[in-house]
Amino acid sequence: MAHADKEAIMILYPDVLDVDADGKAWISSGVEQTVDADAVALKKVQLSRKNEYPDWGTQLDYIYHNGVDKWKTDIVDPVKAKYPKPS
Repeated sequence: MAHADKEAIMILYPDVLDVDADGKAWISSGVEQTVDADAVALKKVQLSRKNEYPDWGTQLDYIYHNGVDKWKTDIVDPVKAKYPKPS
């Protein structure tokens, strides 16, 4: 299982103590937590986008110097294209 899967599960399910290699989440010894695969897939996209975007200061500076339309075209749209929402 990818690190992003485990990170997404741990964020979505704060009671989870561990996630095994098969993606099964465990809240305590021997008790399995049911995981919503669609929610995990969406959270993975959100985390990937968050890591890809520049910090807010950089983005606001870009908007100030280039405008909102250019910011959306140059910064936002490429990240959304790279990490599309699951359908």
